[in-house]
Amino acid sequence: MPFSAEQVFTWHERVGAMQRLLPPWQPVRAVHQADSLAHGASVIGLPIGLRWRAEHQVADYERFRLFTDELAPVGSRQLPLRPLRWRHKHEVVPESANTCLMRDEVETNLPARMVRRMLTYRHVQLAQDLTAHQRAARHGMEPMVIAVTGSHGLVGTALVAFLQSGGHKVYRLVRGTARADNERFWNPEDPDVASLAGCDAVIHLAGATIAGRFTQKHRERIRDSRIDPTRKLARAAAAAGVKTFVSASAIGVYGAHAGEKLLDEDAEHGTDFLAQTVQDWEAAAREGQAQGMRRVQVRTGLVQSPQSGVLGLLRPLYLSGFGGRIGQGQQWQSWIGLDDLVEIYHRALWDVFLEGPVNAVAPCPVRNQEYSKTLARALHRLDLLPVPTLAPKLLLGAQGADLLALASQRVTPAKLLQRSHAFRTPHLDEALAHCLGVQPEDKAL
Repeated sequence: MPFSAEQVFTWHERVGAMQRLLPPWQPVRAVHQADSLAHGASVIGLPIGLRWRAEHQVADYERFRLFTDELAPVGSRQLPLRPLRWRHKHEVVPESANTCLMRDEVETNLPARMVRRMLTYRHVQLAQDLTAHQRAARHGMEPMVIAVTGSHGLVGTALVAFLQSGGHKVYRLVRGTARADNERFWNPEDPDVASLAGCDAVIHLAGATIAGRFTQKHRERIRDSRIDPTRKLARAAAAAGVKTFVSASAIGVYGAHAGEKLLDEDAEHGTDFLAQTVQDWEAAAREGQAQGMRRVQVRTGLVQSPQSGVLGLLRPLYLSGFGGRIGQGQQWQSWIGLDDLVEIYHRALWDVFLEGPVNAVAPCPVRNQEYSKTLARALHRLDLLPVPTLAPKLLLGAQGADLLALASQRVTPAKLLQRSHAFRTPHLDEALAHCLGVQPEDKAL
């Protein structure tokens, strides 16, 4: 690692590190991270309510050098499972003032290949996260206080963990009762300025899912959960003296059928339901007079993660042998890896020259046909069963299919490229290999 042993060890000590290291292709989540690597336990959640404790071993602990954890089941519900043995020694060996060796020794009865895949993912995540925080520090970013809505969604979970493990203080704005020190109550209909007190920035991710059958009720839910709450939160942030307001947006602003032209942030907007909704959403984010409050609207493409979204739906289909392009497969798909999206939000916090709409997509959009072939290769499956356009119409309705499954937008991240932004996975095969834990030598999952 091109970082000091102290930097690497300190990163592991921070809240959020455990979540950042959990492989996304495994059905696990971080329930609780121990306060210390020397003692106590972290809790990992598994499907159907099962939990495991990662108990830290005080006898195998040396600050800035070594920590060890062992897995143990929680509660009687674990008894039907085959006993799992897992003892993990994490050793950080200094090599120079600015480099170290990260060494993992695992004793387990799990298959060796499974363990290697997990460790490969962990090492890549660690190096890339530390690089991102180091880059931000070089540009003058200091520890910030950041309020985040939608913090328990796919993007919010990853982003909050990334920011916390980078040394920032994050307040989750929650709609229910605040039950933890890092939570503050947020009423979307009437946000309290006091809930943003002391915050340097607000990241607004909340909004009802767009996926679903496009009934009148669904359309109303999409608009009602975005436009007015965003307007009111932007006004509250301005009144609270927040310096940076970063809000989610979508490439749907360009219209569902935007043609072959490469679309930058200044491209013409569409006129369909989602395009108009996004335009109103972005306008709401610009409301509220505040001298010096910078606004960024992150126009997100198709987020790649096996935990949710398009890839979450397609992965089991392809593994079952039922994957394939949609229709003729000529529609453009502008995608973004989850960790790249997290870094774009991060950049929006520290890059003071980034303002207004920002296309959060990888620089290499692909047609649906190419996406299908790339995913099939990553999963070592065949791409043989084209999906007729009737299928998404039956599932989403005619309008939903037209706006989502059959949409075609060839988008470029022009502003980020102008800022010489470095993408972790600019190519689709790289992004899928990382988030699915697939290496070229793997024969199957």
